[in-house]
Amino acid sequence: MGADTATGTLYGVGLGPGDPELVTIKAARLIRAADVIAYHSARHGRSIARRIAEPYLRGDQVEEALVYPVTTETTEHPGGYQGAIDEFYAEAAERLAQHLAAGRDVVLLAEGDPLFYGSYMHMHKRLAGRFRAEVVPGVTSVSAAAAALGKPLVERDEVLTILPGTLPREELARRLAATDSAAVMKLGRTFGNVRGAFADAGRLDDAWFVERATMDGQRTGRLADVDPDSVPYFSLAVLPGEVASSIPEEVAGDVAEPAPGREPVPTRRSAGQGEVVVVGTGPAGRDWLTPQVAAALAAADDLVGYGPYLDRVPPNPRQTRHASDNRVEAERAAHALDLAASGRSVAVVSAGDPGVFAMATAVLEVASEEKYLDVPVRVLPGLTAAQAVAAAVGAPLGHDYAMISLSDRLKPWDVVADRLVAAARADLAIAIYNPRSRARPWQVGAARDLLLEHRAPETPVVLGRDVGGAGERITITTLAGMDPEQVDMRTLLIIGSSTTRVVTRNGRPTVFTPRHYSG
Repeated sequence: MGADTATGTLYGVGLGPGDPELVTIKAARLIRAADVIAYHSARHGRSIARRIAEPYLRGDQVEEALVYPVTTETTEHPGGYQGAIDEFYAEAAERLAQHLAAGRDVVLLAEGDPLFYGSYMHMHKRLAGRFRAEVVPGVTSVSAAAAALGKPLVERDEVLTILPGTLPREELARRLAATDSAAVMKLGRTFGNVRGAFADAGRLDDAWFVERATMDGQRTGRLADVDPDSVPYFSLAVLPGEVASSIPEEVAGDVAEPAPGREPVPTRRSAGQGEVVVVGTGPAGRDWLTPQVAAALAAADDLVGYGPYLDRVPPNPRQTRHASDNRVEAERAAHALDLAASGRSVAVVSAGDPGVFAMATAVLEVASEEKYLDVPVRVLPGLTAAQAVAAAVGAPLGHDYAMISLSDRLKPWDVVADRLVAAARADLAIAIYNPRSRARPWQVGAARDLLLEHRAPETPVVLGRDVGGAGERITITTLAGMDPEQVDMRTLLIIGSSTTRVVTRNGRPTVFTPRHYSG
């Protein structure tokens, strides 16, 4: 692919309506051979197109997730909904253009057919004049819906009309009354308007409803029987032609779960303006990454962070990585802000949550200097190590708790000791970060001895190392029995309160701190 030209080829590949077995042989071949796989998704990060194509992916390809800034939510973009979408398409096209200009072939996945109410067409319009582009057709949802119903749409000289549900009710009714057969797309929020138009045209009794055709959860039924509040976007209304449907056929079914809620989305950065997004990747691999963080990482021009944390992010040749030592947080923050000031979109990568003993504070502190006050900075949360370790054993942090770092690199040991004692006296469960390093192997034992002055020897203690990773190790012990030699820098300690309990369930210990407090 692309061997005859200096630049890559853009392929708009139709995947059909949902069943991976409906992907054409050509589409499967192009997907396997591509350098870059691109796909659109809403903010939740899940892409139906990618899910359909997954059986045909090699596993080592660059992936470009094109995450819409807004779907049906409100937006604070100065250009409104259309302004946010137009800016998104322009930015997404430039991301793909960088790959194409570098000679990499890009397959942009499209559910159904790429040029039939599809997102691919917006990239095609922006890129086909600059690079070679090829469209691979796919089975449409209209064909899939007819197959799901087992009803022919048209026969002999009947005319089929495809309509968007976003048309005004009067216009829909007029067109429905004038055609032999119809398929109405884009339901969801428009469903009430669409069903009303069928009724106005006198065609409601002959209309059918199909949801998620060929996918898991496919449902069919009569349009008149569907609850409007339960209709998702991936559904359509079908009106078979009179001749084609002259032999009645009962198709039973019901409708699916309510459509997801809608919420406002943050304002995206303006075109040409850089920003810093400080993200937390969670305690381990991809499974711990939030869709919000995944979208920010996918959109970034530059990734800045401690080397081992950057290694958790899959490589993308479009992006530039800036790895540094873990002891130069201020310098790293300034570098990220300088890049953003030059117009780059920069993701500063932290493990866990960036606001918990990580880079968010360092970035914001430097960003408060006069020269950086106009540089946009956002912080996106991540799952913390404390949450991961606690969940691995139950809920030891189920009541009030404190988070304390044993490291005395940025604060004196006396402060650390005072805070440990204060938390112990307050009977808080304690999550202890940065417990031990080669330079300070004595602190775990010292912390244990301080806590024993205020906690019972049998107080439950959890040692969680590399939770979610290949080296995961969980140890449940007591405060008196805790061995400092079992602890290293990748271990997080949870010290229980006076109410924390250990219960054996199904042969395994479970640790939890009740939410009620006796006395």
